[in-house]
Amino acid sequence: MSPVSERAAQVRFRRALSLMAMTLIAPGSAQLIAGHRRIGLVAFLTYLGLLGTALLGGLLAYVHRPFALWLATSPPALLLVYLVLTVMAIGWAALFIDAWRIGNPLSYSMSHRRMAVGVNGLLCFTVAGSLLVGAHLVGVQRDFILATFGNGEATDAHDGRYNVLIMGGDSGAGRWGLRPDSMTVASIDAETGRTVLIGLPRNMTNFPFSEGSVMDEQFPEGFDCDGCMLNGVSTWAQDNTELFGDSDNPGVDATIMAIEGITDLKINYWAMVNLEGFKDLVDAVGGVTLNVRQDIPIGLPGDKVTGTIEAGKRKLNGFETLWYARARYGSDDYSRMARQKCVMSAMLDQISPATALRNFQKIAKASSELVSTDLPASEVDRFLDLALKAKGQKLATLSLVPPLISTSSPDIDLIHSKVADAIAKAEGRAPESAPSTGGKKKGKKSDSGSTSVTGGSVGSLADGYEANQTEDLGAAC
Repeated sequence: MSPVSERAAQVRFRRALSLMAMTLIAPGSAQLIAGHRRIGLVAFLTYLGLLGTALLGGLLAYVHRPFALWLATSPPALLLVYLVLTVMAIGWAALFIDAWRIGNPLSYSMSHRRMAVGVNGLLCFTVAGSLLVGAHLVGVQRDFILATFGNGEATDAHDGRYNVLIMGGDSGAGRWGLRPDSMTVASIDAETGRTVLIGLPRNMTNFPFSEGSVMDEQFPEGFDCDGCMLNGVSTWAQDNTELFGDSDNPGVDATIMAIEGITDLKINYWAMVNLEGFKDLVDAVGGVTLNVRQDIPIGLPGDKVTGTIEAGKRKLNGFETLWYARARYGSDDYSRMARQKCVMSAMLDQISPATALRNFQKIAKASSELVSTDLPASEVDRFLDLALKAKGQKLATLSLVPPLISTSSPDIDLIHSKVADAIAKAEGRAPESAPSTGGKKKGKKSDSGSTSVTGGSVGSLADGYEANQTEDLGAAC
């Protein structure tokens, strides 16, 4: 090749690289330069439109958090973003290939041809690959929302609060809702997100159901059958499904009727948490730091102790956190309730948006296997916003356990009064407690005058039982 021809080939090669660079910076510009105006103009205007939309959306998300949460949780919006990213990946890759073709690669040397193919391939892989990865993450988020949340109707707040029943249990395939191991009502202020956790012991008996409900008709004097406890309501309902019409979750429905009768709170939504799946969620966020007040044996009563969670402030993995929350050696149900509330508080306080983003796929996978709920997908953004508001506030807690409440013959009027007081304090209002009247027709008098104290990390008030009743759960834990 003569020097003149060689210089001409180098010029064409540099032009080819320029066309690729132009496609990287402004898709369609290479086609406009080369005279392919229709393709170039459509690609360039589409790029400008999408870029402007993305910048406007990013600005709106930055200044208006509800919009960002809606965009991240709305299945239709996520589907649109998924399709746009996928089409962009394919279209941009096609423009890179076309820019390489426009550069007339057969007109320069073999080494330049190979280099042009390598550069073009790298640009295609980087740009299209990044867009496809983004589309995949959006698809994962959409699948998680669709798999986890329902499509039912949203309910309004009751007296300015959303009341969500959170149940925990060892659930497996086909076992959602069977004998929940723990029950907590999260009463959330609809404006501020200030939350009160109301814990109910699984062994409570002789309690009423919400007036006029199916269970109230079956047990007008309260759940007073032999061996009937709160965590057995679900099982009773599932053995008598014909009473609940076409309900998909008669056990959950019956449990809600019991919770409403006990607390006098109207439940908006429910969530069933698989405790085994919870372990994966903790691992997905890199563990959780807890103040372990006393050594906690790993293992159930009657089984061999396989290890110990040593006392001290330490970061626990999913397996250790699960046993911290559920351990029964040397403790009772009420101390476990206290520890479970400490885990809730720590998770709310320690999982930051950056952590959630960094571990997004792991969290989505763990969460889809963790929770079954009737919360509509359309309401997820609202509750995420409330959770972020609650993150910077004190978390109050009330547990309906001895010595305050007798689990065998609960004073229902006293319970209603204590629940109302806890909510009033959380809202900054002076509580207006009414003295116990000795119980409602379906409830029985409490022995709350007892001075004995049970529970705690392993067994005493000083060792952590205070987490069951406090206006600042974080400080109590």
